[in-house]
Order: sequence, then C-alpha cells, then structure tokens
Amino acid sequence: MLERDDKVSPIRLTAVQYIIVGIFLVLTYGLWRLQVMNSDIYASLAEKNRVRNVPILAPRGKLLDREGRTIVDNYPSFSALLLRDQSRDLNADADLIARGLNLKADEVRERIKKFSWLPQYQPIFLKEDITPDELAFVEAHRNELPELDTIMSHRRLYPKSGFMAHLIGYVGEVTEDMLNQPQFEFYNPGDVVGISGIEKQYNQLLMGKNGSRRSVVTSRGKEVQRLDETPAVPGKQLKLTVDIDLQIAAEQAMEDKNGAIVAMDPHTGEILAMVSRPTYDPNDFAVRISRDEWNRLVTDPEHPLLNKAIQAQLAPGSTFKIIMATAGLQEGVAQDLRVNCPGGATFYGRYFKCWITSLHRVHGAVDITKGIYQSCDVFFYTLAERLGIGRIAQYATAFGLGQRTGIDLPQEVSGVMPSEQWKIKNFKQKWFAGETISVGIGQGAVAVTPIQLARAIGGIASGGVLRRPHVAFPSDVPANVMPVSNVPEEVRIPIDPKNWEIITDAMAQVTTAAGTAGSAHLEGIDFAGKTGSAQTISNTAKAKLAHGKEDYKDNAWFVGVVPRRNPEMVVAVLFEGGEHGQFAARLAAQVVRAYVEKRRRQPTKVAKRGGPTEVEMGGVWSLPVEESAGGQTVHAGHFFVDLSTHRLSLATVAPGVE
Repeated sequence: MLERDDKVSPIRLTAVQYIIVGIFLVLTYGLWRLQVMNSDIYASLAEKNRVRNVPILAPRGKLLDREGRTIVDNYPSFSALLLRDQSRDLNADADLIARGLNLKADEVRERIKKFSWLPQYQPIFLKEDITPDELAFVEAHRNELPELDTIMSHRRLYPKSGFMAHLIGYVGEVTEDMLNQPQFEFYNPGDVVGISGIEKQYNQLLMGKNGSRRSVVTSRGKEVQRLDETPAVPGKQLKLTVDIDLQIAAEQAMEDKNGAIVAMDPHTGEILAMVSRPTYDPNDFAVRISRDEWNRLVTDPEHPLLNKAIQAQLAPGSTFKIIMATAGLQEGVAQDLRVNCPGGATFYGRYFKCWITSLHRVHGAVDITKGIYQSCDVFFYTLAERLGIGRIAQYATAFGLGQRTGIDLPQEVSGVMPSEQWKIKNFKQKWFAGETISVGIGQGAVAVTPIQLARAIGGIASGGVLRRPHVAFPSDVPANVMPVSNVPEEVRIPIDPKNWEIITDAMAQVTTAAGTAGSAHLEGIDFAGKTGSAQTISNTAKAKLAHGKEDYKDNAWFVGVVPRRNPEMVVAVLFEGGEHGQFAARLAAQVVRAYVEKRRRQPTKVAKRGGPTEVEMGGVWSLPVEESAGGQTVHAGHFFVDLSTHRLSLATVAPGVE
C-alpha cells in the first residue's frame, strides 16, 4: 500500500497551477498583440502577399538639334520580367523559361543568383526588347509560369552608322558597381542610365521618373484585379547646339578616315558639329551589348569608343605656330624678326631641318607673315629661341592649352603644355634649351586636343576672347543639372589690334596659292586658317623600321575660321595619318562650304543703296560691298549684320579679291 505521505504537496500543486495560468496569459497577450495591437501591420503584410507592384518605365527625353529636329528618339519595346513574390522554385523553371526566351538556362540561373539580394517584391529583368514570338510564349504560359511577366518600355533609337555617336553617347543598364556609388543610390537594377556623352552628362534631365501599377493576384500569381496606377513621368527633351546640316557635312568629310572634326561658334562657345572616327553604333547598347561585341570594341587598336575631339592628346604640329606668333608679336619680338631659311638651322649645337626640304626647296627670306602662311620652321625655331620656354608656356596656357576647356561632356582630357616646372615635377629633371626649339613648332612634349585648338585659335581670331564650349544651351538646362566647371564662361586676353590684323591676314593667305593649303581655297569665301603636320615617332626611329612604317604616318592638322576676323565659325580637324596639313584643310573646307551655303540660303533683309527700301527675308541685314579694282568698280560681296547679335561679317568675296 502507498503511504499517505507520497501524495503531491499543496505547494507544488499551486506552483503548477500558476505556471499553467502564466502560459495562458502569455498566449492571450500574443493573440491580443496579433489581433489588436499590430493588426494594421499584419494586415498590410497580408495585403502585400496578394497585391503585386509592377513598375511602369519612364521614357527618356528626346535629343534635338539647334533647330528642333529630332536626333535621338525612343521606340516601344517589351521586356521579360521574373517575379519573385511567390513561393516557386525559380531555378526549376529556368530550363523552360530559357527555351521560350531563347536564352541559356545557365544564364537565367546566373541572373537569379546575381540579384538574389534584392527584396522579393522587386522583379528581375530577364531579357529586353523581346520578339513577338517570345512575347507570345509569355502570354501562353501565364498559368504554367506565373512568375514570368512582361513590361512595356521605351528603348533609345539612335541615328544609324554611328552618326554623332561620340557626342550623343549611349545608355545601358545600371551595373551592381554603379549602384554602390552615391549618385546612383536611388536607382534599381534594370534601370537604364546614360553611360557616355550627352546621355551621361545630362542623365538626370533626360531620365524621367518611373511609375507603378498595383494589381491583385492569386496565390499562383495570376492577376485578377487592377487597383491603381501611378503614371510614369517622361524625361525632359534637350535641345543641343549642334546643327544637323553641318554635322552631316563633317561626317561626310571624315568618311572612312580616322581623326576628329570640331566646329564651334567662337562668339558663344556653341558646338555646331563634332565628329570622331572610327565610330560605333550606339544602338548596340540600347538593349544589351553582347560580350563578344564589347570585347571587340575595347580591344580595337583604333579605339572606336574614344571621342578624339576631346580625348585625343597629340602634338599639334604647326598649328601651334599661331600661338607662337601671338606670343612673339605681343612680346615685341616677332615684328622685326627676319630670318633666312636655307632648309634648316643649327641651335644649341644641333641641326634642325625645315619641312620644306622634303620638297627640295627653301623658303629664303622670311618674316612673320610669310612664316605663318608658308609655315617656315626655321622662322619659328628662331622665335622660340628668343622667347624661351617660359614665355611660350605662359601664352599657350593663357589660351587654354594643357588644360580642359570645360565643355559639358564627360571624360575630357587636359593635354600637356610643357614648361620648366612641368618637367621638374614630372621627371625630376631640368629643362634643356634645345627642347624649346621643338616646342616652337608644336612638337616635343606638347599635346593638345582638337577642342582645345578650336577654342584657342578661334579666340585669337576673335581678338583674344575665349568662350567655354558647350553642346547644350545653358538657358534650357536647370541650374541643379548644369555641370559645374572651373573654367570661366569667358576669358579675355588682350591682343594689340595691329598684331591681330597681322596674324589673321597671314592666316587668310594660308588658303591661297601662296600658302600651305592652297588646295582648300574656297572661291568667294573669306576662309583663313593654319595647317600642321605632326610626327607620331621621330624620323630616326622611323628610319630604323624595316616594316610597318605606314602605321606611323604623320598626323595632319588644320584649324580654320570664317571669316578671318571675328569669325562666325572655327573648325579644327585632326586627320590621323593624313601626313600633310593641306589634306586636313580640305576636310575643314567641306564644313565651311556647307556653313556658308546654308547662311546664303537663309532668309535675310536686304537694304538697297540709295534708299530705305527693304526686302523682307528674316532677321539679318545684307549690305552690298563695292571695291575698286583696276579702275573699275566691282561687286565684292555682302556684309551680313545679324540684328539679334549685332555681328558684322564679310561672308562673300568676289573672285580674286582677298
């Protein structure tokens, strides 16, 4: 028999009862917390389990030329999305999805893995710009593959054949590395952003704000009801300073050549045309470029992705002589300088040849004017010796060489303008006097970009006024979007009017039969400029080459203005491997001819002599100009006065009259 003492004590029984009551109190509190205190939170979570958010992508803003003509537009496109807000094994469906979308199964699984860190409600973009067959596959497999959906977007439609490719740039899907950068912190994977050119520089303006659509779906992901929709806000369109007509002329001038052309209005800094060759097709980037195509572009020795107008750093050759002439005249050294050019001269114990020896000729007696239009090296060797590297570098730097111009395009380079301080800083060596001689003709360590030369020589022809170049009208861009530049909007460098006339008149003779670019002469057009030819390797090194000399031809340069003083346009041409500056001048002449012919076609108000009678033709006054030649009065052309800017220019000149 059990003893009476073996029964449970009242104290233990009471303790067990209290524990049971406590458990019930905890459960009751938990139920109250779920049902009452946090009911809104859990109701919202439950709502999200059955409500799907699908993004509505905003179209990018169009790009227009200065006259409002469309350059870059958009076209409607469908993309395939992978929705992950339901309990399905996405990897198990990868094979079927890949077959329907013409993808590799491993590619689908890799994309799922790559974006696994994203919130489940955020879809993954599987394939952009899908075909009608692929779209039909998605629609036909709604029940079988509820995680697969489509979204309509607007893809970039760029001009064909790489037209304006380097200036416009291209767009691409934001990468994981970009998402870690502060400027992309509010972007999501799959967003399309500008990667280069205008597309990158003004991405904030061009890229609109995405909207969204909320819909009720079943547990299998099938949509049963649409709740509401927040429409997308399209990006703003952007008008560029580029003139399509001049751009076409510049593109045709370069054709299959390598190099760059920049045409600019030196009065305003507006870029009228910009070409870089070789080019690429930005449409290849509008969806998603293949790895093979990307590797081909980045390994191409001709660097098709490089915008040579702002990124090619090369010796300017004899175009630098305009800087030298300005420095020499302003310093009072060049006015009375006379040299004899027998085909070369000795400086600091070394003999320097003049380019004229390649034609088995000599320049003979040379002054500053002849030195410019016949590009005599001996004259500028002598001028460089007298000026010294200090004064040369001072003027070149003042005119913007060796520094960025501040153009509103990404990745502009600065070039190099050597000096004593530059060499000590970079090479820990002193400057040798003999190096100054090479700098005097734009060789040695001097390296510039076409846009720098256009700004510098256009500024000299404008009387020493340099404007910061730009490809978008500042008045059309909000202040918070306009790029910040350390380069002033305008720089004024005093040039004596007499010196200005000497330089510009000599430049006008360059394009005559007596000059180095006589073959680029344009009848009836006041077209002035300066040729240049720059070595890519030394003649000594080239002589040692048994093969491959064709790969090291001299680069041809030309910088031209129209008209010669206070020009309406400056054109800088880099013709890689062109050898002689006259060939680059011919390319510039094509752009100048297109510009002048378009101006002549434009409506104008013609004021006739002898009375106030006017012919209504637009916002320009045209005054006929007469000159006396051989005892006879001849018609020499027209002065054009733009009433909006009060600019005066001689746009036409009679044949034989300079």
